[in-house]
Amino acid sequence: MHRRRYTDLENEASWSDYYSGMAALPDEIEEFRDVRWQREGAGSIETAAQAERFIENVGFASCLTDSRKPGPSLYVAVCGRRDAIMPRNVQKDPECSHTWMLKDEILRRGKVYYGKLSRGKATFLAPRMIPHFRTLWGVRRREEKVRLSGPAQAILKALRKEWEMASADLRADSGIPDRRLFTIALDELQAAMIVVPTDVIYKPKFTYLWGLAEERFPKELSRTVSRQTALREVARCFLDGAGLTIRGELARVTGLSRPDAGLGNRALVKEGYAEMIGPGTYRKLGIW
Repeated sequence: MHRRRYTDLENEASWSDYYSGMAALPDEIEEFRDVRWQREGAGSIETAAQAERFIENVGFASCLTDSRKPGPSLYVAVCGRRDAIMPRNVQKDPECSHTWMLKDEILRRGKVYYGKLSRGKATFLAPRMIPHFRTLWGVRRREEKVRLSGPAQAILKALRKEWEMASADLRADSGIPDRRLFTIALDELQAAMIVVPTDVIYKPKFTYLWGLAEERFPKELSRTVSRQTALREVARCFLDGAGLTIRGELARVTGLSRPDAGLGNRALVKEGYAEMIGPGTYRKLGIW
């Protein structure tokens, strides 16, 4: 079967077509992503150790997104299919259940970072990417009183006394009786990369245990990198797995603004790591 070349793309479709979904990505790109993001059956994930290696290789990955969202995903890698779609009844789906149980084991092991980060998306980070995500989305201790809400500060105060607490105990000690307000505040602390789930317990009742991110990853969270470096390295990490990124894709996957995503990609071009082949479209050099 004849494959399209990059030079053919301008004749077949405009780059806006690729961004809007009116045209498929080139076969070479999809096949490259199949290998890098383990979207093929031969590389499907079965164990927590395999999942951790996958996260280390891709740098960052979502937990339960499917093929309708761009970027690496643990669920898609468990399915081992490029076209994996999350069913409506996730509780009865064996692949969803297996992904969820792997997530539980991964957060217990504490070798990779897990939490609800930008836009509330459950995300895994390889340790090497923690400093860069912290620079872009984290809240440092000196900024907490200004940037965190009152409920989030109350939870943090309670947690710093005990270091690890179950949800019900943490809600009681922080003085937040409203469950919804408590959940919103916890999500805020996760997005700020201050609090992480450390374990999940199912009996006698379901609950998460919560701890401080700095306790699990002290070295990574104490490392300081510039915003420019962080943007470049997040862009590099995505391009390594994607091979090619189209307009808006990096922003959608990571939660970066489009201007910031552009700064990261253009830094890779300046470095000679990538080339710009269309508006907002960048290709990693040296792979084809």
